[in-house]
Amino acid sequence: MKPARGVVLDLGTIDRGDMDLSPLRSLCDCWELHECTAPDETRRRISDAELVISNKVVLDRELLQSAPGLKLVCVAATGTNNLDLAAARELGIAVTNVTGYATPSVVQHVLALMLTHATRLLEYHQAVLDGAWLRSDQFCLLDYPIRELAARTLGIVGYGELGRNVAKVAAAFGMEVLVAQRPGGPPQPDRVPFADLLPQVDVLTLHCPLTEGTRNLIGGAELARMKPDALLINTARGGIVDERALANALRQGIIGGAAVDVLSVEPPRDGNPLLDPSIPNLILTPHTAWASRECRQRLVQEVAENIRAFSEGRKRNRVA
Repeated sequence: MKPARGVVLDLGTIDRGDMDLSPLRSLCDCWELHECTAPDETRRRISDAELVISNKVVLDRELLQSAPGLKLVCVAATGTNNLDLAAARELGIAVTNVTGYATPSVVQHVLALMLTHATRLLEYHQAVLDGAWLRSDQFCLLDYPIRELAARTLGIVGYGELGRNVAKVAAAFGMEVLVAQRPGGPPQPDRVPFADLLPQVDVLTLHCPLTEGTRNLIGGAELARMKPDALLINTARGGIVDERALANALRQGIIGGAAVDVLSVEPPRDGNPLLDPSIPNLILTPHTAWASRECRQRLVQEVAENIRAFSEGRKRNRVA
């Protein structure tokens, strides 16, 4: 049965006025759409809802208990750490998530970060703006050493859909790909123990979830095992990398560079060590690896399919 009242708590994390929301509109009798929802607004907004869509708004046990008519929560993301799944199960509230929707966007972002570092794109762009090319007595500038990805070694931590697709594109650039053993997991064929992988790679890219086993997986000791010209890319979760250790490693030249799309607290607060503009060879992007227009439209469509399945009595992408 179609839900009578649906609430979207943080539409602004998905739609910036460029999304087609028509896949959702017919799936609920009455929609209430909110750009964002502050913690003190959540209880009132979900109190009489049957359906709630949330990307990052926290729904803990107390909030779920305050919505007696709630039947379905659609998490508009893969991760469900903003929701108390145990409480949802106990209360008989179905929960769905979305997987696989961001792959093309994340893969191209990872490659863009690799290529930006390899070609020294930002440095050359700034040099042109600063007039260095105008003053040059040669037809080109060669102030910053350019590297090719071909024949270099890429290490991947986390070999799910994202890791596998990054590997495919990297192979097309002529890179050798090494895959790390799952940290704390049993040995697997064609995987390299994590500690052994670190000194072999020219680029290390992270695609594993943030768990107690992967928190601060990359710290000072791990960075010290990497090549002095190696590049670290993190588009997974901020807590996987010890941010202070990474800042120190870049300042001291322990590794050659880093590209980071995720931080331990987002938006960053309280002086995150990676926000210091004096850190060399660091590219920061504001959690946008996933955020292509096409990706966000797929997300809308997948959430709609989850709601449709629930209304028809089918289970689809159910996590509770």
